[in-house]
Amino acid sequence: MDSSESNENHQIASNSNSHSNANDHGWQKVTYPKRQRKQRSAADSAANNSLPIANDSNKPNNVFRSLELQSEDRRRKILESQSAAADAAAAVDTRSRSKHHYRSDDDKEDYDSDDAGVSKENAKAEEKKVKQKKPTKPKVTVADAAAKIDAADLAAFLSDISGSYEGQQEILLMRFADYFGRAFSAVNSSQFPWVKMFRENTVAKLADIPLSHISDAVYKTAADWINQLSIAALGSFVLWCLDSILADLASQQGSSKGSKKVAQQASSKSQVAMFVVLAMVLRRKPDALINVLPTLRESSKYQGQDKLVVIVWMIAQASHGDLAVGLYSWGHNLLPIVSGKSSNPQSRDIILQSVEKILAAPKARSILVNGAVRKGERLMPPSALEILLRVTFPSSSARLKATERFGAIYPALKEVALAGAPRSKAMKQVSQQILSFALKAAGESIPELSKEAAGISIWCLTQNADCYKQWDKVYQDNLEAGVAVLKRLLEEWKELSVKLAPLDPMRETVKNFRQKNEKGMEPEADATRQALFREADKHCKALSRKLSHGHGCLKGMAVAVIALAAGAAIMSSNMESWDWKELPVFISSQFSL
Repeated sequence: MDSSESNENHQIASNSNSHSNANDHGWQKVTYPKRQRKQRSAADSAANNSLPIANDSNKPNNVFRSLELQSEDRRRKILESQSAAADAAAAVDTRSRSKHHYRSDDDKEDYDSDDAGVSKENAKAEEKKVKQKKPTKPKVTVADAAAKIDAADLAAFLSDISGSYEGQQEILLMRFADYFGRAFSAVNSSQFPWVKMFRENTVAKLADIPLSHISDAVYKTAADWINQLSIAALGSFVLWCLDSILADLASQQGSSKGSKKVAQQASSKSQVAMFVVLAMVLRRKPDALINVLPTLRESSKYQGQDKLVVIVWMIAQASHGDLAVGLYSWGHNLLPIVSGKSSNPQSRDIILQSVEKILAAPKARSILVNGAVRKGERLMPPSALEILLRVTFPSSSARLKATERFGAIYPALKEVALAGAPRSKAMKQVSQQILSFALKAAGESIPELSKEAAGISIWCLTQNADCYKQWDKVYQDNLEAGVAVLKRLLEEWKELSVKLAPLDPMRETVKNFRQKNEKGMEPEADATRQALFREADKHCKALSRKLSHGHGCLKGMAVAVIALAAGAAIMSSNMESWDWKELPVFISSQFSL
């Protein structure tokens, strides 16, 4: 039976193979039984691993189940408390609504009347608020306030206080300022922004601020009264006004910068009055400014770029009354700033504007030259001339925009600085002071400066014979200056010989120079100095020839004069009247020339 079944199976397999061969047309598929067994075993193991494990599947749930129960319990309690609170609120709201619903009509009327009363009170309060608002006052300008000042009223006021405070000039001046303070009290600071005005306007325009608004009658009344006061009292008043103005300046600068430390100062409304009374005093009594110039120069509270414009304004007011006082103030206080450490383009510009305005006044040059010395002091002292010389003739690398402007004003200011009675005692002292810095400048290697300084040095020689001795002392220490001065003397000898007469001090000085030149040209001397000594000696020899030639001419002229005098005496019919004893005196006087 088994054998028969196996035979049948074999037959079926053979039939199937034959059938497949027939379908494949003789092609057979190649298989790898070993690889197929490996793939089948891997698939079976993966299927076994994916089956769930009953014991391990419940472990995570068992671990966190207690925490979940606690969380659910807390959530349930919170919901219950919220529900209870909502029920209580609903009950309260229901009771309040029922009470309001069952209120009587009388209660409603009372409630309505109360509301009406409250609304009336609110309306009255609003009316009061509206009434409390003050109407806007019209803006008062400086011109409007100045136009209301009556000259007769001012005169009566000044007469009244003069009788009440006789002999108390400081109090009088304070009351004087109070009068104008009240007159301009309605002027707001926005109507007189003086800091902005001073910063944006030229000095020529600043000079009329704010006095241009004051009538001539009011100014004359005030000026006549000011003229009766002493310079000392007016000087103190000038400083008091200036302090008030500078305090206002500090206040405005502090507020603009957000600073909490603001200087105490008068109200900004009163600054118009301060400028008005200060301008009146300086114009009528310019000497009051000269009285305070040392304080302005020495105190640090009056120094600084921001305060410079106020000082320039004050000098402009004094110049209006007296040009000499204006130039004196400029030369002593403003010009030194140009050569100081704080010098800058802005300060140089405003300082130049100040002096340009002074020199532009009618007949300014003649007024200043004739008044070059004021109460024993020079308008342009030697120190001012030295500064002016340096800023006008700088080196090529140090030239500035302001250099040309200094060059334009230099001739007039130099003339004022050198003005005075020729060879007077005062001029002799001034010439010695000027010669000390002029010789130094003449020896510098700046051609224009050296030439100008040499000319000033020669001017000193014409004023004082002692200047020759002063030059002789420093000759060897500053050979460059000696060469420059000697060269200038030779170039302009025709004009200078007349101014330098008598020439005896010059001859003696040149003789001393030649002796020093010979020693300086010795072989052991420095080569550079030898060259300077040789150049100086060349000029000295040429100058000696001119001096000897001039001396011979004078001698010949003297002989001719004597001959003419003798001939006239012989020809005269009254020879007995001739005083022959005077002839030797006459001859000696001529040869002494």
